[in-house]
Amino acid sequence: MKAKYLPLVLALFSSLTMFGQTDNGGIKQDTKDAAHSTGQAAKKSGRKVKHGTKKVVHKSAKATSKGAKKVEDKTKPSPTPQPE
Repeated sequence: MKAKYLPLVLALFSSLTMFGQTDNGGIKQDTKDAAHSTGQAAKKSGRKVKHGTKKVVHKSAKATSKGAKKVEDKTKPSPTPQPE
């Protein structure tokens, strides 16, 4: 007699689990969280690239200035002696 009701009980439990899976609110929130995290990561990467670029530009400008000073010293016209 117990075996007679077993399929009915299993069908009841399986239908209850199907109704529990129709909630998509968690998926929507997970998608929003993932998008927010991606946006934050993009901003952070952009800031790091900006900082790195500034460092490179300033170092190269300093090296260019240093090289220009060396050349400037070599290309200065030598003073001509005054006739007496």
